[in-house]
Amino acid sequence: MKRYILKKLIVSVPVIIGVALITFLLLNVVPGDPITLMMKEHINPDVVKRVSAEMHLNDPAYFRFIHFLWNALRGDFGISYKLNRPVSELLLEAFPNTLALAVAAAVVSWIIGIPAGILSAIKRYSFLDNFFMGFSLLGVSMPVFWTGLLFQYIFSLKLGFFPISGFDGPEYLIMPAIVLGWSSAGTIARLTRSNLLDVMRNDYIRTARSKGIKELKVVTNHALKNSLLPVVTVMALQVSGLLSGAVITESIFGIPGIGRVAVDAIQNRDMPLLQGSVILTTILVVVGNLVADILYSYLDPRIKYNKKEA
Repeated sequence: MKRYILKKLIVSVPVIIGVALITFLLLNVVPGDPITLMMKEHINPDVVKRVSAEMHLNDPAYFRFIHFLWNALRGDFGISYKLNRPVSELLLEAFPNTLALAVAAAVVSWIIGIPAGILSAIKRYSFLDNFFMGFSLLGVSMPVFWTGLLFQYIFSLKLGFFPISGFDGPEYLIMPAIVLGWSSAGTIARLTRSNLLDVMRNDYIRTARSKGIKELKVVTNHALKNSLLPVVTVMALQVSGLLSGAVITESIFGIPGIGRVAVDAIQNRDMPLLQGSVILTTILVVVGNLVADILYSYLDPRIKYNKKEA
């Protein structure tokens, strides 16, 4: 297992460097001068030259990229052009908010999705099955921004159950977590149902039923564990995906997280801040894949990451 984890980490290094390179190239293609954006109307040619030299903006592109990678290895992503603060400091401030939202949304999706998928598989083609699958399809189909606005209108403006936006306590997290988790719950429910139905067609399930074991125990004790492998992959990727992709939800509900930081960096052409945000989210996705692979071996003892497989 240790050799496998080490190999995965080594393979992920070129991926992270490649993402950083693509982000760097795209930012250099986009028109606009960060110095002009920083100073706005207070532009002095002499000051622009001095600041550009201090920020290495006059250096060749390849030199600036190598300089960025070398500093990033030491945890230094540079200084934000707009805020004039270390990027690492800004990301560390925003990350706990994104982490809280992502974990809450993931828990909501698991609590809703897995039981809904199990009940739909047990009560296949029944009213309960149709209701849960319709509810799941609705969650997957509705755009997150539309769901967020709809929830704000109904549960905040009309009913007054939750704060409409901001991030100043647990009550501010409930509605964004439900909005963000509903879409993921639909995916988990449908995947759980389809995999569970496939497993329940196996011979050992029919043998368990022939022994007179109740259907619920057959599902929970025999079928569920073997049907959860693809679901675990999706769940692990969803957490990393929620951490890196909660941009719309954070913007709608005014949550100062990584997504909000990235959006502001794009608007201000803040290259160091955007590069730091992209690298951080890439690392989160890589870690999510690695966690899913590790959980595989615990859920299914037949999966072994031995030397040959590693």
